[in-house]
Amino acid sequence: MEPACRKDKQKQQTPTRGDRTKQKTAQQELKQRQRAEIYALNKVMTELEQQQFEAFCKQMQSQSE
Repeated sequence: MEPACRKDKQKQQTPTRGDRTKQKTAQQELKQRQRAEIYALNKVMTELEQQQFEAFCKQMQSQSE
């Protein structure tokens, strides 16, 4: 009788098709949000780097004059 009980327990633990679809959708939404955050952060960091570079160039010009 134990093998039958084990099969029942295994069936209960496996997620249903709807649950798997929800998990997959949630994973896709998470990836999209993370990607958007990464792009936004990359844009901010690029702008900051550009500002720092321009400040450095101005400083170098003022020192050479």
